[in-house]
Formats: sequence, structure tokens, C-alpha cells
Amino acid sequence: MNAHAIFADFIQRPIDAAHRIPELNAEQLNAHPGNHPNSVAWLLWHTGREIDVQLSHLYGKPEVWESYRDRFDLGELGDSVGYGHTEEQARQIQVSDRQLLVDYVEACLQALAEYINVLTETDFAEVIDTSWETPVTRGVRLVSIIDDATQHIGQAAYAAGAVTANS
Repeated sequence: MNAHAIFADFIQRPIDAAHRIPELNAEQLNAHPGNHPNSVAWLLWHTGREIDVQLSHLYGKPEVWESYRDRFDLGELGDSVGYGHTEEQARQIQVSDRQLLVDYVEACLQALAEYINVLTETDFAEVIDTSWETPVTRGVRLVSIIDDATQHIGQAAYAAGAVTANS
């Protein structure tokens, strides 16, 4: 098994997990279990944004968000990534369509897979960020992007379970 096959499998896992998040109505998508500022909608939106922005920097291509922005209708706040959002900003991310959120996450992960498929073994080993104690290679950054996506989708699934348990 080569790096491309490993990444293809790794990328498919958060896609599958996102599709398994239950159908939720708008109120459930935007609920804040335990009064936490991050709703299921925020977590899924943020998952897509964190993949999208980092991929755009790596690949030098426009963000997938460009074709989703109008459908989300979140204004300038939607163009952010969510890192550093205040509680008030996080609560302003309101999305009523679960499928739109899942579609965006999947589109971002598919774009990531397309990018990875053009990389060589040498590309994976290239240092792309020297601002860390241990310089970051492209391969390490890609693992980090997918790992973040997996964790956030897991959080969204947990929050979805919390809001549907009380229904």
C-alpha cells in the first residue's frame, strides 16, 4: 500500500462519519448542548472551512467555499474559519440544512484527495512550515488536516446524539 492509497482510505473515514450524522431539524442543528458555543452546524461548517482554507494555501487553487458561500448565506462571518470565534460569533453560524453541511465537508475532503493524488513521495517530505519547533512537512500537514476533520466530525456526532436524546 502506498501513501496515496493510505490517504484515500484516511480521507474516506470522515466522509463516511459525516454521512452517518443523523437527520436533524434546524433547531437541533443549531442547538448548543450543555450551552456550549459550538453547535452541530458550527462544527460541520468549521470542519469544511478548516480543510478548505488550508488546502487552498497548499494547492494554490480557489476555496471550495466559493461555490458554497451563497447557499450558506452567512455573510462575512462565513468566510472565516472559526478559530478564535467568540461565543457570540459561533452562535451566529446558523445553518438549517444538514445535507448542505455534509455536502460541503465532503466536497472539501474530495478536493483534498484530488490534491494528494498529484503529489509525489518527494512532495510529501517537503518542509512547508518552519515556524514550528520541528519543521512541518507537507505529509504531516495533510495528516493534521484530516485528523482535525475527523475530530470535529466526531464532536458533531456526539452533539447530534445529545440533541436527539432529549427529543
